[in-house]
Amino acid sequence: MDIESPNQNQNPNPIPIPIKKKESWKTVMILAYQSLGVVYGDLSTSPLYVYKSAFAEDIQHSESNEEIFGVLSFVFWTLTLIPLLKYVFIVLRADDNGEGGTFALYTLLCRHARISTLPNGQLADEELFEYRKDEIRGVSGGRKMGLRLKSTLEKHRVLQKVLLVLALLGTCMVIGDGVLTPAISVFSAVSGLELSMSKEHHQYVEVPVACVILVLLFCLQHYGTHRVGFLFAPIVITWLLCISTIGVYNIFHWNPQVFQALSPYYMYKFLKKTQKGGWMSLGGILLCIIGSEAMYADLGHFSQLSIKMAFTFVVYPSLILAYMGQAAYLSKHHILETDYRIGFYVSVPEKIRWPVLGIAILAAVVGSQAIITGTFSIIKQCSALGCFPRVKIIHTSPTNKHGQIYIPEINWTLMLLCLAVTIGFRDTKHISNAAGLAVITVMLVTTCLMSLVIILCWRKNVFWALAFMLFFGSIEVLYFSASLIKFREGAWVPVALSCIFLVIMFVWHYGTIKKYEFDVQNKVSINWLLGLGPTLGIMRVRGIGLIHTELVSGIPAIFSHFVTNLPAFHQVVVFLCVKSVPVPHVRPEERFLVGRIGPKEYRLYRCIARYGYRDVNMDDVGFENDLICCIAEFIRTEKAGASTGIGTSTDTGTSNGLGHVLEDSDNDGKMVVFGTASANAEGSIRMCSDESDDSSELKEVAVTVVSPQLPKKRVRFVLPETPQMDTSVREELRELMEAREAGLAFIRGHCYVKAKRGSSLMKRFVINFGYDFLRRNSRGPANALSFPQASTLEVGMVYQV
Repeated sequence: MDIESPNQNQNPNPIPIPIKKKESWKTVMILAYQSLGVVYGDLSTSPLYVYKSAFAEDIQHSESNEEIFGVLSFVFWTLTLIPLLKYVFIVLRADDNGEGGTFALYTLLCRHARISTLPNGQLADEELFEYRKDEIRGVSGGRKMGLRLKSTLEKHRVLQKVLLVLALLGTCMVIGDGVLTPAISVFSAVSGLELSMSKEHHQYVEVPVACVILVLLFCLQHYGTHRVGFLFAPIVITWLLCISTIGVYNIFHWNPQVFQALSPYYMYKFLKKTQKGGWMSLGGILLCIIGSEAMYADLGHFSQLSIKMAFTFVVYPSLILAYMGQAAYLSKHHILETDYRIGFYVSVPEKIRWPVLGIAILAAVVGSQAIITGTFSIIKQCSALGCFPRVKIIHTSPTNKHGQIYIPEINWTLMLLCLAVTIGFRDTKHISNAAGLAVITVMLVTTCLMSLVIILCWRKNVFWALAFMLFFGSIEVLYFSASLIKFREGAWVPVALSCIFLVIMFVWHYGTIKKYEFDVQNKVSINWLLGLGPTLGIMRVRGIGLIHTELVSGIPAIFSHFVTNLPAFHQVVVFLCVKSVPVPHVRPEERFLVGRIGPKEYRLYRCIARYGYRDVNMDDVGFENDLICCIAEFIRTEKAGASTGIGTSTDTGTSNGLGHVLEDSDNDGKMVVFGTASANAEGSIRMCSDESDDSSELKEVAVTVVSPQLPKKRVRFVLPETPQMDTSVREELRELMEAREAGLAFIRGHCYVKAKRGSSLMKRFVINFGYDFLRRNSRGPANALSFPQASTLEVGMVYQV
């Protein structure tokens, strides 16, 4: 890995931290309202199947009501301890600059421990605002233990791999949850049809109806969450009002004494009486918290306060009343007409059963939306950080709001798997066993990572981390064991899905690392470049050649491969690296790192465009304009920075674009931080202007940019006619403008990755078959722009890794 080292003496002052505006109560309430439709739909529909799953063959409820009250006691305390105490009051605070999810926890740990899955990381990335911002929250009480843990993780690569495996396991289980949760939610909602027909007939109706609803659900995904929030929130609110009202009715009509079951003593009585059967039934009880992880995974869509308010004041009390109402009804109905009539609908008064069925089906569709949205988000994070093959990511919001994405390949894959599970199992018992194992595994992974965050990021005493791990971990291990015991009865599904996705992730990550190592080992020496002379030994033609490379320093082998096989190249060459960094968002004023390769007359530049794993990449025209303007600003200020020390400025958002200056021995130059340019209403960008210039002395060069998808834009690069500018700088700027006017060509490598001779059988299989298959069937290089095919040139190379 090739890493640039920043000059520590040149940046003595920290980056100024802008004051975050406090959200108004109106904004918080609107976000809380939207979160009900996106985040809590899944959790809100859990009463449809919890009691049915808990009493599925493992236990029976008797006249003493100890089983009924015991299950209710477990449900109450599980809802109170896991979603309310663990997630709302603790885990939601461990956000990665406003983002949540298993991988967000992992990136948070990686930044504090200075480890990363990205091979092209730089020390310059640690100067980003969001990289450093969360360090301020550290507390000095546990600093010594945090530093000790950080040192241990940095030294032992095995521990780094274990941490990565843990994060990927949680990610794979979230994907598995995205398959299973829609299946059980929709199937349980449709199961209300069983009350209107015999058992022999309803099984032939439920599966087709559930499959049709699931297909419609996945077909709606491309509309995006910004529409879903306001469209689905009223449905969830109606559902919560419905189940809580029915719950209150059942409590006072059938058994007001059901409040006694809130005592934890009934959990003890339940396990004492039912023993092994009661322990196995915990796999069904834990479904009451299915969807809790969505509160954390969808954190980037909303705010902490809005999610907390929605759960604490609306979702939580509604669910408790619903479960108590069902328990009150069942406590007076021990002998049911048929065994399968123990679900939610049996406790609904017959007069309103059909309207409730309709609302339940709509709520189940909404509930499935939460986990599907979370799956899209976490796969985007994995893809950006090099742990998942590149996929097509569509930003569904017209305002490009972060997090509102749609991934077609993942959407249709989830749909096919979901249909296969529904048709294959045909009952809620097996689907609930599978969903339960997936849910509790994700929660266990979150608990493990969270305990490390408490020490490493929050710098709390190790006692708090151990207390968190032991308290919540013991509860989740109990549920995990109850789910795992039903491995042959459906719980094998999430394990199988996780193994498949884990293999895909590891093969892609391993191949990506090996490919980058080959690039580093085979990059061209700067002495070879200097030996070619200013013309590079070939004909220099008009235009800009934009060479895509993963390298952050040095000259890629693709360049030497090109110039040794073709007799001409562009007069201006830019080595472009578009990379992801382990933060959610990169501020626009910190987007680019620009530097020079070789002497000025070579006209070789390097530009590194940095994006967070939740950033929206710019379109080709906007990116192109910003890139050219940043290079021009670098040329204009390079001489001034060297003579006056202006490069030591810590203000990365100033108009001259100068920021931290970073030495790079391979480039024999400096890398300077620049921000994106801002265009006026006419699309005109003033480049290289000087404050002392008079507008009458400016000479304009007009460039028309045409894109089939975008309206015509006219960009005017303005060059000042003033003696204050150095002659060599003026000439270099003029040449850059002429090259831009002539056109821009995008050159990228078309690589064939093969395992080198002498490699082990396993490595040859992974690289030659696994990684090669994924590379050929994934999207192209993760560029921030999409150049038209007419201006794109691919150079084939064989990588012997």
